[in-house]
Amino acid sequence: MTSLLIIVIYLAFISLGLPDALLGAAWPTMYTEFGVPLSAMGVISVSISLCSTISALAGDRLNAKFGTAKVTAVSVALIAVALFGFSVSRHFWFLWLMTIPYGLGAGSIDAGLNNYVAVHYSGRQMSWLHCMFGIGVSVGPYAMGYALTHGMRWNGGYRIIGFVQLAITFIVILSLPLWNRGEAAADAPPRRAMTFREILRLKGAGTSLAIMFFYCALEQSAGLWAGSYLVFCKHVPAETAATFSAMYYIGLTVGRFLGGFVTMKLNDTQMIRLGETIVVIGIITLVLSPSVPLSLAGFLITGFGCAPIFPAFMHATPERFGADKSQALIGIQMAGAYVGLLCLPALFGPIAERIGIATLPAFLLILALTTVILHEILVRETSVV
Repeated sequence: MTSLLIIVIYLAFISLGLPDALLGAAWPTMYTEFGVPLSAMGVISVSISLCSTISALAGDRLNAKFGTAKVTAVSVALIAVALFGFSVSRHFWFLWLMTIPYGLGAGSIDAGLNNYVAVHYSGRQMSWLHCMFGIGVSVGPYAMGYALTHGMRWNGGYRIIGFVQLAITFIVILSLPLWNRGEAAADAPPRRAMTFREILRLKGAGTSLAIMFFYCALEQSAGLWAGSYLVFCKHVPAETAATFSAMYYIGLTVGRFLGGFVTMKLNDTQMIRLGETIVVIGIITLVLSPSVPLSLAGFLITGFGCAPIFPAFMHATPERFGADKSQALIGIQMAGAYVGLLCLPALFGPIAERIGIATLPAFLLILALTTVILHEILVRETSVV
């Protein structure tokens, strides 16, 4: 039963990743059709992140009241609705409207499943859980590239992923009895949800929130702006760039798969430090790259370095703060992550328009170094090394 349950959890996380890279891959062709500036992608990204923040903060109460199974099923369905809404969008305002179910669903899946796996499974399973996200997010650009090169336009790319998402929704719904048995066997007795003030009083809670703010801004900015960077800085055709932008997510996915084995030798803190080092190397490669192949290598290395950071950070939360507080902590960590996604990738839009999109590697390097410093502070605050 445990094996079947983790497979369903993996599928749910694939569903979280599937639409994540579609916007960045399609935006070079979408923004002209809607008659909006290049930076308008930030409006969509901000709205998704804001809605995800709301649902992540509510995650402790929702999962305590309804259980992870039901919250996950509804959340996956909300993302499916949003994808089909994106696929039929003819006006920018409707595209924006569809970010509401998308963001609410994504935040709930992130907060609920990260905590469930962090408490009940090993670091290997957590790494592979996020590998599933990488699989989902890697498929997205390829689906969009296929749609763009076969006359289906960007709408077709969203429609393809929408049908895949719908299939996963049915699987999760059909598996509800399995989830219920698993939760009854594994979850602790009903608990009182912590208030936001109570959470922030815990030593290290504020620092962990800040780490997620800057790290997730780094991860999202690299994936979101890779396609536009290749088009406008390296002069790669939009259709090709939609596929090439998957290099970053391929590095992320392969790194998380291999990271599952490395966790048998390294602890969570060591995994995070290893990932941070590789990220800096990847970004420096982007800074120094004179050619398209080296730029692709830079995105690949950066993705590979990002691979262990998020899963190891989530998996360390019960040890740092206690299993009884981990759902609340992961909720605010995800909120910090989504606020970072809300602010910083959107901030790069005006920077790209006024200074130039060639500044992307420098922007990523600042975020990476800030994450490194904050993580070392957290290690000292919580004494978990």
